[in-house]
Amino acid sequence: MRLFHTSDWHLGQHLHGQERDFEHQAFLGWLLARLAERRPDVLLIAGDIFDTVNPPVSAQERLYEFIVDAHEQQPHLTIVMIAGNHDSGSRIELPAPLMRRLRTHALGRVLWLDDGSLDAERLLLPLPDASGSVRGWCLALPFLRPAEVTGAQAGDNYLHGIAQVHRLLIDAAQRKREPGQALIAISHAHMAGGSVSEDSERSLIIGNAEALPAALFGPEITYVALGHLHKPQQVNGETRIRYSGSPIPLSFSEIGYKHQILEITCEAEQLVSVEPLLIPRAVPLQRLGPALLDDLLVQLGALPQVDLLDEPHRQPWLEVRVRLDQPQPDLRNRIEAALQGKAVRLVRIAAEYAGRNGDAEDAAASELIDLEQLTPHELFRRAWQDNYGNEVDDQTLDDFATLLREVQQEAEQ
Repeated sequence: MRLFHTSDWHLGQHLHGQERDFEHQAFLGWLLARLAERRPDVLLIAGDIFDTVNPPVSAQERLYEFIVDAHEQQPHLTIVMIAGNHDSGSRIELPAPLMRRLRTHALGRVLWLDDGSLDAERLLLPLPDASGSVRGWCLALPFLRPAEVTGAQAGDNYLHGIAQVHRLLIDAAQRKREPGQALIAISHAHMAGGSVSEDSERSLIIGNAEALPAALFGPEITYVALGHLHKPQQVNGETRIRYSGSPIPLSFSEIGYKHQILEITCEAEQLVSVEPLLIPRAVPLQRLGPALLDDLLVQLGALPQVDLLDEPHRQPWLEVRVRLDQPQPDLRNRIEAALQGKAVRLVRIAAEYAGRNGDAEDAAASELIDLEQLTPHELFRRAWQDNYGNEVDDQTLDDFATLLREVQQEAEQ
Protein backbone atom coordinates (compact mmCIF):
# COMPACT_ATOMS: atom_id res chain seq x y z
CA MET A 1 0.00 0.00 0.00
CA ARG A 2 1.24 3.46 -0.92
CA LEU A 3 0.00 6.68 0.69
CA PHE A 4 0.60 10.40 0.26
CA HIS A 5 0.75 12.41 3.51
CA THR A 6 -0.03 16.12 3.28
CA SER A 7 -1.32 18.74 5.72
CA ASP A 8 -1.84 22.42 6.47
CA TRP A 9 -2.98 23.60 3.05
CA HIS A 10 -4.50 26.76 4.60
CA LEU A 11 -6.60 27.48 1.53
CA GLY A 12 -7.77 31.10 1.56
CA GLN A 13 -4.71 32.32 3.49
CA HIS A 14 -3.49 35.90 3.08
CA LEU A 15 0.11 37.05 3.56
CA HIS A 16 -0.09 40.47 5.18
CA GLY A 17 -3.26 41.21 3.22
CA GLN A 18 -2.19 39.57 -0.06
CA GLU A 19 -4.17 36.53 -1.17
CA ARG A 20 -2.33 33.32 -2.09
CA ASP A 21 -4.77 31.65 -4.47
CA PHE A 22 -2.24 31.44 -7.30
CA GLU A 23 0.24 29.60 -5.07
CA HIS A 24 -2.39 27.17 -3.84
CA GLN A 25 -3.55 26.55 -7.39
CA ALA A 26 0.04 25.80 -8.41
CA PHE A 27 0.47 23.37 -5.50
CA LEU A 28 -2.77 21.52 -6.21
CA GLY A 29 -1.85 21.23 -9.90
CA TRP A 30 1.54 19.83 -8.89
CA LEU A 31 -0.14 17.39 -6.48
CA LEU A 32 -2.51 16.16 -9.19
CA ALA A 33 0.49 15.48 -11.42
CA ARG A 34 2.25 13.54 -8.65
CA LEU A 35 -0.90 11.48 -8.02
CA ALA A 36 -1.01 10.60 -11.72
CA GLU A 37 2.69 9.73 -11.73
CA ARG A 38 2.99 7.75 -8.48
CA ARG A 39 -0.54 6.26 -8.30
CA PRO A 40 -0.85 6.01 -4.49
CA ASP A 41 -3.78 4.17 -2.97
CA VAL A 42 -4.52 6.86 -0.38
CA LEU A 43 -4.18 10.63 0.00
CA LEU A 44 -4.14 11.91 3.59
CA ILE A 45 -4.82 15.58 4.39
CA ALA A 46 -4.03 16.07 8.09
CA GLY A 47 -6.02 19.18 8.95
CA ASP A 48 -5.95 22.96 8.54
CA ILE A 49 -7.38 22.51 5.09
CA PHE A 50 -8.65 26.08 5.27
CA ASP A 51 -7.02 29.05 6.94
CA THR A 52 -10.14 30.18 8.82
CA VAL A 53 -13.33 28.62 10.14
CA ASN A 54 -15.26 30.73 7.60
CA PRO A 55 -13.15 30.39 4.44
CA PRO A 56 -13.96 32.38 1.30
CA VAL A 57 -16.05 30.70 -1.36
CA SER A 58 -13.05 30.65 -3.69
CA ALA A 59 -11.07 28.54 -1.19
CA GLN A 60 -13.91 26.05 -0.84
CA GLU A 61 -14.25 25.81 -4.60
CA ARG A 62 -10.52 25.19 -4.88
CA LEU A 63 -10.77 22.21 -2.49
CA TYR A 64 -13.81 20.59 -4.08
CA GLU A 65 -12.51 21.09 -7.62
CA PHE A 66 -9.33 19.31 -6.61
CA ILE A 67 -11.26 16.38 -5.12
CA VAL A 68 -13.36 16.00 -8.27
CA ASP A 69 -10.27 16.25 -10.51
CA ALA A 70 -8.38 13.69 -8.40
CA HIS A 71 -11.30 11.25 -8.53
CA GLU A 72 -11.78 11.61 -12.29
CA GLN A 73 -8.06 11.11 -12.80
CA GLN A 74 -7.75 8.16 -10.40
CA PRO A 75 -11.15 6.61 -9.54
CA HIS A 76 -9.67 4.11 -7.08
CA LEU A 77 -7.92 6.76 -4.96
CA THR A 78 -9.14 7.05 -1.36
CA ILE A 79 -8.89 10.52 0.19
CA VAL A 80 -9.07 11.06 3.96
CA MET A 81 -9.14 14.58 5.35
CA ILE A 82 -9.64 15.80 8.90
CA ALA A 83 -10.33 19.18 10.47
CA GLY A 84 -7.51 21.12 12.08
CA ASN A 85 -7.62 23.88 14.67
CA HIS A 86 -8.07 26.48 11.91
CA ASP A 87 -11.04 24.57 10.46
CA SER A 88 -14.67 24.30 11.45
CA GLY A 89 -15.34 20.62 12.06
CA SER A 90 -18.99 21.05 11.09
CA ARG A 91 -18.08 22.80 7.83
CA ILE A 92 -15.58 20.08 6.91
CA GLU A 93 -18.21 17.40 7.45
CA LEU A 94 -21.12 19.22 5.78
CA PRO A 95 -20.56 17.82 2.25
CA ALA A 96 -19.39 14.42 3.55
CA PRO A 97 -22.30 12.40 2.07
CA LEU A 98 -21.55 13.78 -1.39
CA MET A 99 -17.80 13.37 -1.04
CA ARG A 100 -18.14 9.70 -0.12
CA ARG A 101 -19.30 9.15 -3.70
CA LEU A 102 -15.87 10.42 -4.69
CA ARG A 103 -14.14 8.01 -2.27
CA THR A 104 -13.38 10.95 0.02
CA HIS A 105 -13.89 10.84 3.78
CA ALA A 106 -14.21 14.11 5.71
CA LEU A 107 -13.99 13.94 9.52
CA GLY A 108 -14.32 17.06 11.61
CA ARG A 109 -15.58 15.99 15.03
CA VAL A 110 -15.46 13.27 17.65
CA LEU A 111 -18.92 12.05 18.67
CA TRP A 112 -20.16 9.97 21.58
CA LEU A 113 -23.07 7.51 21.59
CA ASP A 114 -26.01 7.72 23.97
CA ASP A 115 -24.46 5.13 26.26
CA GLY A 116 -21.36 7.31 26.68
CA SER A 117 -19.11 5.21 24.46
CA LEU A 118 -16.99 6.64 21.68
CA ASP A 119 -18.51 6.45 18.20
CA ALA A 120 -15.38 4.76 16.89
CA GLU A 121 -16.97 3.33 13.75
CA ARG A 122 -17.19 6.73 12.05
CA LEU A 123 -13.49 7.37 12.81
CA LEU A 124 -12.28 4.03 11.40
CA LEU A 125 -11.99 4.00 7.61
CA PRO A 126 -11.00 1.08 5.37
CA LEU A 127 -8.06 1.70 3.06
CA PRO A 128 -8.42 -0.43 -0.08
CA ASP A 129 -5.92 -0.77 -2.91
CA ALA A 130 -6.77 -0.46 -6.59
CA SER A 131 -8.12 -4.03 -6.64
CA GLY A 132 -10.51 -3.28 -3.78
CA SER A 133 -8.69 -5.36 -1.17
CA VAL A 134 -8.53 -3.65 2.23
CA ARG A 135 -4.84 -3.18 3.01
CA GLY A 136 -5.25 -1.18 6.18
CA TRP A 137 -7.43 0.96 8.43
CA CYS A 138 -7.22 4.68 8.97
CA LEU A 139 -7.76 6.04 12.48
CA ALA A 140 -9.04 9.58 11.89
CA LEU A 141 -8.39 12.01 14.74
CA PRO A 142 -9.46 15.55 13.89
CA PHE A 143 -8.32 18.37 16.16
CA LEU A 144 -9.74 17.43 19.55
CA ARG A 145 -11.49 20.32 21.26
CA PRO A 146 -12.09 20.03 25.01
CA ALA A 147 -15.89 19.89 24.78
CA GLU A 148 -15.66 16.98 22.34
CA VAL A 149 -13.43 14.77 24.44
CA THR A 150 -14.47 15.39 28.04
CA GLY A 151 -16.89 18.25 28.44
CA ALA A 152 -14.26 19.76 30.72
CA GLN A 153 -12.52 22.92 29.58
CA ALA A 154 -9.00 22.85 30.96
CA GLY A 155 -6.22 21.14 32.85
CA ASP A 156 -5.55 17.46 33.22
CA ASN A 157 -9.10 16.51 32.28
CA TYR A 158 -8.48 17.62 28.73
CA LEU A 159 -5.30 15.59 28.37
CA HIS A 160 -7.00 12.63 30.03
CA GLY A 161 -9.87 12.93 27.57
CA ILE A 162 -7.48 13.00 24.60
CA ALA A 163 -5.66 9.91 25.90
CA GLN A 164 -8.99 8.14 26.36
CA VAL A 165 -10.07 8.87 22.78
CA HIS A 166 -6.78 7.53 21.43
CA ARG A 167 -6.99 4.40 23.55
CA LEU A 168 -10.60 3.64 22.64
CA LEU A 169 -10.02 4.21 18.93
CA ILE A 170 -6.88 2.09 18.82
CA ASP A 171 -8.65 -0.72 20.70
CA ALA A 172 -11.54 -0.59 18.21
CA ALA A 173 -9.10 -0.68 15.29
CA GLN A 174 -7.28 -3.66 16.77
CA ARG A 175 -10.57 -5.55 16.95
CA LYS A 176 -11.45 -4.70 13.35
CA ARG A 177 -8.14 -5.30 11.61
CA GLU A 178 -7.23 -8.62 10.06
CA PRO A 179 -3.73 -10.09 9.84
CA GLY A 180 -1.60 -8.19 7.34
CA GLN A 181 -3.59 -4.96 7.55
CA ALA A 182 -1.77 -1.80 8.57
CA LEU A 183 -3.08 0.77 11.04
CA ILE A 184 -2.57 4.32 9.79
CA ALA A 185 -3.40 7.21 12.15
CA ILE A 186 -4.06 10.73 10.91
CA SER A 187 -4.11 13.47 13.55
CA HIS A 188 -3.94 17.24 13.93
CA ALA A 189 -2.11 17.99 17.16
CA HIS A 190 1.01 19.47 18.72
CA MET A 191 3.26 16.63 19.78
CA ALA A 192 5.80 17.21 22.53
CA GLY A 193 9.18 18.22 21.14
CA GLY A 194 7.83 19.58 17.85
CA SER A 195 9.51 22.61 16.25
CA VAL A 196 7.06 25.50 15.86
CA SER A 197 6.84 28.38 13.38
CA GLU A 198 5.52 31.06 15.74
CA ASP A 199 4.67 33.52 12.97
CA SER A 200 2.00 31.40 11.33
CA GLU A 201 0.86 28.55 13.56
CA ARG A 202 -1.99 29.37 15.89
CA SER A 203 -0.79 28.09 19.23
CA LEU A 204 -2.37 24.98 20.71
CA ILE A 205 -0.07 25.21 23.70
CA ILE A 206 -0.65 27.39 26.74
CA GLY A 207 2.02 27.02 29.37
CA ASN A 208 3.17 23.87 27.49
CA ALA A 209 0.13 22.10 28.96
CA GLU A 210 -1.24 20.55 25.79
CA ALA A 211 1.77 19.06 24.00
CA LEU A 212 0.84 15.42 23.43
CA PRO A 213 3.25 12.55 24.08
CA ALA A 214 4.22 10.29 21.19
CA ALA A 215 3.37 7.34 23.47
CA LEU A 216 -0.30 7.91 22.53
CA PHE A 217 0.56 6.07 19.31
CA GLY A 218 1.83 2.66 20.34
CA PRO A 219 3.93 0.31 18.19
CA GLU A 220 0.78 -1.28 16.78
CA ILE A 221 0.33 1.86 14.67
CA THR A 222 2.26 1.48 11.42
CA TYR A 223 2.39 5.19 10.58
CA VAL A 224 1.12 8.46 12.10
CA ALA A 225 0.37 11.29 9.64
CA LEU A 226 0.41 14.54 11.60
CA GLY A 227 -0.70 18.06 10.84
CA HIS A 228 -0.36 21.43 12.59
CA LEU A 229 3.38 22.13 12.57
CA HIS A 230 4.48 23.68 9.28
CA LYS A 231 8.07 22.44 9.36
CA PRO A 232 8.52 18.86 8.08
CA GLN A 233 9.88 16.77 10.94
CA GLN A 234 9.89 13.50 12.79
CA VAL A 235 8.58 13.31 16.35
CA ASN A 236 11.28 12.25 18.80
CA GLY A 237 13.28 10.84 15.92
CA GLU A 238 10.62 8.23 15.09
CA THR A 239 10.42 7.49 11.38
CA ARG A 240 6.80 6.39 11.69
CA ILE A 241 5.49 9.57 13.43
CA ARG A 242 5.85 12.62 11.21
CA TYR A 243 4.66 16.07 10.24
CA SER A 244 4.60 16.54 6.48
CA GLY A 245 4.57 20.33 6.89
CA SER A 246 2.72 22.97 4.88
CA PRO A 247 2.91 22.96 1.07
CA ILE A 248 3.74 26.68 0.80
CA PRO A 249 5.53 29.06 3.19
CA LEU A 250 2.80 30.68 5.28
CA SER A 251 5.05 33.35 6.78
CA PHE A 252 8.51 34.81 6.22
CA SER A 253 9.81 32.67 9.08
CA GLU A 254 9.29 29.65 6.80
CA ILE A 255 11.54 30.85 3.97
CA GLY A 256 14.11 28.14 4.74
CA TYR A 257 11.65 25.22 4.96
CA LYS A 258 11.82 22.48 2.35
CA HIS A 259 8.11 22.16 1.66
CA GLN A 260 7.13 18.65 0.72
CA ILE A 261 4.62 15.86 0.82
CA LEU A 262 5.56 12.41 2.06
CA GLU A 263 5.15 9.16 0.15
CA ILE A 264 4.56 6.26 2.54
CA THR A 265 5.00 2.63 1.50
CA CYS A 266 3.75 -0.26 3.66
CA GLU A 267 4.01 -4.00 3.19
CA ALA A 268 1.26 -5.65 5.20
CA GLU A 269 1.67 -4.24 8.74
CA GLN A 270 5.23 -3.03 8.23
CA LEU A 271 6.39 0.46 7.30
CA VAL A 272 8.82 0.05 4.40
CA SER A 273 9.78 3.62 3.46
CA VAL A 274 9.01 7.30 3.87
CA GLU A 275 10.15 9.43 0.94
CA PRO A 276 9.80 13.23 0.65
CA LEU A 277 8.58 14.71 -2.61
CA LEU A 278 9.76 18.33 -2.71
CA ILE A 279 7.18 20.92 -3.79
CA PRO A 280 8.43 23.61 -6.19
CA ARG A 281 7.85 27.12 -4.85
CA ALA A 282 5.54 29.01 -7.23
CA VAL A 283 6.27 32.40 -5.64
CA PRO A 284 9.50 33.06 -3.71
CA LEU A 285 9.51 34.86 -0.36
CA GLN A 286 12.35 37.36 -0.05
CA ARG A 287 13.53 39.17 3.08
CA LEU A 288 15.98 42.08 3.19
CA GLY A 289 17.55 43.32 6.41
CA PRO A 290 17.59 44.06 9.20
CA ALA A 291 19.84 46.93 8.09
CA LEU A 292 20.17 50.67 8.48
CA LEU A 293 17.91 52.62 6.15
CA ASP A 294 20.66 53.96 3.88
CA ASP A 295 22.17 50.50 3.48
CA LEU A 296 18.76 49.02 2.88
CA LEU A 297 17.94 51.53 0.14
CA VAL A 298 21.14 50.49 -1.65
CA GLN A 299 20.06 46.83 -1.45
CA LEU A 300 16.61 47.69 -2.78
CA GLY A 301 18.14 49.61 -5.67
CA ALA A 302 20.16 46.55 -6.65
CA LEU A 303 17.06 44.34 -7.05
CA PRO A 304 16.27 43.25 -10.64
CA GLN A 305 14.00 45.34 -12.79
CA VAL A 306 10.59 44.11 -13.91
CA ASP A 307 10.73 41.92 -17.03
CA LEU A 308 7.59 42.65 -19.02
CA LEU A 309 7.61 39.06 -20.29
CA ASP A 310 7.39 37.61 -16.77
CA GLU A 311 4.09 36.84 -15.06
CA PRO A 312 3.42 39.49 -12.37
CA HIS A 313 1.86 36.96 -9.97
CA ARG A 314 5.18 35.07 -9.86
CA GLN A 315 7.10 38.07 -8.53
CA PRO A 316 8.54 37.46 -5.03
CA TRP A 317 6.77 38.65 -1.90
CA LEU A 318 9.15 41.03 -0.13
CA GLU A 319 9.61 41.80 3.57
CA VAL A 320 11.88 44.73 4.44
CA ARG A 321 13.40 44.96 7.91
CA VAL A 322 14.92 48.32 8.75
CA ARG A 323 16.84 49.61 11.80
CA LEU A 324 16.19 53.24 12.76
CA ASP A 325 17.74 55.49 15.38
CA GLN A 326 14.76 57.86 15.30
CA PRO A 327 11.24 57.94 13.81
CA GLN A 328 11.17 58.24 10.02
CA PRO A 329 7.78 59.68 8.94
CA ASP A 330 8.42 59.11 5.23
CA LEU A 331 9.84 55.59 5.69
CA ARG A 332 7.27 53.84 3.50
CA ASN A 333 7.50 56.47 0.77
CA ARG A 334 11.29 56.16 0.59
CA ILE A 335 11.15 52.36 0.44
CA GLU A 336 8.41 52.33 -2.18
CA ALA A 337 10.32 54.88 -4.26
CA ALA A 338 13.42 52.65 -4.17
CA LEU A 339 11.28 49.72 -5.33
CA GLN A 340 9.78 51.56 -8.30
CA GLY A 341 10.06 49.27 -11.31
CA LYS A 342 11.56 46.39 -9.31
CA ALA A 343 10.39 42.81 -9.82
CA VAL A 344 9.11 42.28 -6.29
CA ARG A 345 5.88 42.86 -4.36
CA LEU A 346 6.32 44.62 -1.03
CA VAL A 347 4.05 43.14 1.64
CA ARG A 348 5.64 44.19 4.93
CA ILE A 349 7.97 46.78 6.43
CA ALA A 350 9.25 45.86 9.89
CA ALA A 351 11.04 48.63 11.80
CA GLU A 352 13.09 48.37 14.96
CA TYR A 353 14.72 51.23 16.83
CA ALA A 354 18.28 51.20 18.10
CA GLY A 355 18.84 52.98 21.41
CA ARG A 356 20.10 56.55 21.28
CA ASN A 357 23.53 55.44 22.44
CA GLY A 358 23.41 52.38 20.22
CA ASP A 359 24.09 49.73 22.85
CA ALA A 360 22.48 46.32 22.57
CA GLU A 361 20.45 46.65 25.78
CA ASP A 362 18.77 49.86 24.63
CA ALA A 363 18.18 48.38 21.17
CA ALA A 364 16.44 45.34 22.63
CA ALA A 365 14.34 47.48 24.97
CA SER A 366 13.15 49.78 22.19
CA GLU A 367 12.47 47.16 19.51
CA LEU A 368 9.02 47.53 18.02
CA ILE A 369 6.63 44.68 18.64
CA ASP A 370 4.58 43.48 15.66
CA LEU A 371 1.32 42.26 17.17
CA GLU A 372 0.61 40.06 14.15
CA GLN A 373 3.62 37.94 15.03
CA LEU A 374 2.64 37.29 18.67
CA THR A 375 0.48 34.41 19.84
CA PRO A 376 -2.38 35.09 22.29
CA HIS A 377 -0.29 33.37 24.95
CA GLU A 378 2.68 35.68 24.34
CA LEU A 379 0.48 38.78 24.33
CA PHE A 380 -1.06 37.74 27.64
CA ARG A 381 2.35 37.03 29.15
CA ARG A 382 3.69 40.42 28.06
CA ALA A 383 0.61 42.26 29.32
CA TRP A 384 0.88 40.54 32.71
CA GLN A 385 4.56 41.43 32.98
CA ASP A 386 3.85 45.08 32.11
CA ASN A 387 0.99 45.39 34.60
CA TYR A 388 2.35 43.44 37.57
CA GLY A 389 6.11 43.45 37.06
CA ASN A 390 6.57 39.68 37.38
CA GLU A 391 6.10 36.54 35.32
CA VAL A 392 2.61 35.04 35.15
CA ASP A 393 2.14 31.85 37.19
CA ASP A 394 1.11 28.48 35.74
CA GLN A 395 -2.39 28.50 37.25
CA THR A 396 -3.19 31.86 35.66
CA LEU A 397 -1.86 30.57 32.33
CA ASP A 398 -4.18 27.57 32.61
CA ASP A 399 -7.13 29.87 33.38
CA PHE A 400 -6.24 31.97 30.35
CA ALA A 401 -6.10 28.79 28.25
CA THR A 402 -9.64 27.94 29.33
CA LEU A 403 -10.98 31.36 28.38
CA LEU A 404 -9.15 31.34 25.06
CA ARG A 405 -10.56 27.95 24.08
CA GLU A 406 -14.09 29.03 25.02
CA VAL A 407 -13.79 32.17 22.87
CA GLN A 408 -12.44 30.20 19.90
CA GLN A 409 -15.22 27.62 20.21
CA GLU A 410 -17.89 30.35 20.30
CA ALA A 411 -16.36 31.93 17.19
CA GLU A 412 -16.59 28.64 15.31
CA GLN A 413 -20.25 28.02 16.11
